[in-house]
Amino acid sequence: MLFSVNSFRARVGDWLSYRKWAVSPLFLFQEEGPMTSLQTDIEQQLSPCEPEVEVVLAEVVGGQTLRVFIDHPDGVTLALCERVTRELSALCERYTLEVSSPGVERPLTKPDHFRRFMGRRARVRTCEPRAQVGSAISSRSFTGELVGATEREVTLAADGGVIAIPYSQIRRSNLVEE
Repeated sequence: MLFSVNSFRARVGDWLSYRKWAVSPLFLFQEEGPMTSLQTDIEQQLSPCEPEVEVVLAEVVGGQTLRVFIDHPDGVTLALCERVTRELSALCERYTLEVSSPGVERPLTKPDHFRRFMGRRARVRTCEPRAQVGSAISSRSFTGELVGATEREVTLAADGGVIAIPYSQIRRSNLVEE
């Protein structure tokens, strides 16, 4: 197959516009907190057959891989991951499916997650730079102890002071190993 210089430039231009899209936040923020519609669909699909399974995070990585982090009151086993994978087999037509436990640096995607892990260290990355109380320096990444969580925002006691971050401004967040 032959390409002209102009077609190559067009493809590079397409790639550059794709890269701008690809670095956008992974979450769609809704009133109730950060969740993707895909995550909501997966939760609804699993609830009748695996009612105790919590979908911690569902994200598309690289456009082809669907990564699903699950949790269960009795822990996540290989057998549970296999059952969830079978239930989500229809998604295998469109994505390469990865199902696993959230691990020690567990993603925090819902207000309940932040409340459940109060007192633990977390890292919160925001969409836009924000300044902490009493600081003139703005940042997009904050690491500190979870000290508050309402339906609208999470409060961190970060190294530079206390900061309240609305869920609508969170790009990504996770626990940090202490």
